[in-house]
Amino acid sequence: MTGRRQLLVLLAAGAAGVAAAADLPALVAAAKPSVLPVGTFSATDSPRFGFRGTGFVIGDGTLVATNFHVLPAGADTENGPRMVVMPGRSEATLRRARVVATNRLHDLALLRIEGPPLPALALAEPGTAREGQAVALMGYPVGGVLGFAPVTHAGIVSSLASAGLPAPTSSQLDARAVAQLRQGNFELLQLDAIAYPGNSGGPLFDVASGRVIGVVNMGLVKGNRESALSSPTGITYAVPVQHLLELMREVR
Repeated sequence: MTGRRQLLVLLAAGAAGVAAAADLPALVAAAKPSVLPVGTFSATDSPRFGFRGTGFVIGDGTLVATNFHVLPAGADTENGPRMVVMPGRSEATLRRARVVATNRLHDLALLRIEGPPLPALALAEPGTAREGQAVALMGYPVGGVLGFAPVTHAGIVSSLASAGLPAPTSSQLDARAVAQLRQGNFELLQLDAIAYPGNSGGPLFDVASGRVIGVVNMGLVKGNRESALSSPTGITYAVPVQHLLELMREVR
């Protein structure tokens, strides 16, 4: 089977997990079981679950997409911190996860969770994002402070902006990252929906189809990190879905 045919099969499998939504309430209800808190677990910590950001289920139901910056240092190594996701609202539902692929340049990571598959979100075809498109993002703003119930913010794609994410540190650069950096900036989706710390790694939906068109990455901050909570700019960025699809191909 060719790579393109494999990709189409995978997209069809995701579509079966969460059907297309005709409106925002239907989309929210369908997507909530697939959007999860991502963090670490340590039996000696209090709380034992350390929230890091948002992730969402894709593919065969055992893959979770998130941002690379959501991972703690060393999480993609054999002896790194223990990664978990929380499909329910308590530590009793924690599922162990391991990092199976990363893309530092586009700030993406894929986790493989243990246990039975979860409902998977459908991914859009590459290049389908349009300026003015109605979108919604879902995640866990401010982490456990507001409780582990997914929150939805709505808006539009304000711009298809050519930009570069903050460069990784020199200790994180590898041959592939250097080659990608030489290619210059890439397209980001600029949104007018507000995202807060904790939303990182969450899905960006096309409201009309219910499909994921991007991965929430960062919000524009006026001053320091605290101002993101007290005075949010309302400008958020997401990584287009094609980079996530490319990372999924590496896993296969």
